[in-house]
Amino acid sequence: MVDDPPRRHVPPAQVAELLGIRVEEVIQLVQDGRLRGARLGSPARWRVEHDSVAEYLDAQVEEARRMALWRQSNAASFPELWGRSR
Repeated sequence: MVDDPPRRHVPPAQVAELLGIRVEEVIQLVQDGRLRGARLGSPARWRVEHDSVAEYLDAQVEEARRMALWRQSNAASFPELWGRSR
């Protein structure tokens, strides 16, 4: 049986810099369950799982893609969708 590699944890400040948001927003994302993280060490400090940041970014890209498709479909006219009537 092969052991999984240890999860890499990063400080919220590093995540905040990557995402272009405040540290408090990163901690809120963890508390909301949108990023995986926990208070680790002694004294306890917030740490975020590195892999969850990539997953969060992927989810944000997918959400933006879906929203763009939705806006595009709402902008389409009926003749474009169903063909022109004679």
